Amino acid sequence: MKIILRADGIIRSGPERLLIDDYIKRAKSTSRAVGFLDVFEEQINLRAVKALSEKTKILTRYNSSNEKLIILDERGLQPTSKQISKQFSHWRDNNIRKLILVIGGANGFDQSNVSNDIIRWAFGQQTWPHKMVRVMAAEQIYRAMSILSSTPYHRD
Repeated sequence: MKIILRADGIIRSGPERLLIDDYIKRAKSTSRAVGFLDVFEEQINLRAVKALSEKTKILTRYNSSNEKLIILDERGLQPTSKQISKQFSHWRDNNIRKLILVIGGANGFDQSNVSNDIIRWAFGQQTWPHKMVRVMAAEQIYRAMSILSSTPYHRD
């Protein structure tokens, strides 16, 4: 299974870019040993797309038969890191080909264009800056890989 962190917008440089790259690199180095083929970020420049409904359609594209899509949304479930790692391994073991975590733009998602079979997760009820959400998502992917590989990174 491949894990893709898909996000609206391009982050070219700065401290957030360094953190995202570091966590993705760490996740990649651990992922193969626990049965994940690749981990990468997919940045989509939607600046020219004005309608929120169209942005949502672009960001949430996936093949529902062998891929799982999770949008990061304030109305979503708030799984623990261990629950995330367990869910990742469950999908891996059930032959899901791609797991796509999606971060919307500043205005989130057009909920009328989000299918009911799309999973929603939240990093709490707070409002977070877009760049920080991307860092936190990359870190949680790495944390899930470290939990599955029994490294000492995650502590209970």
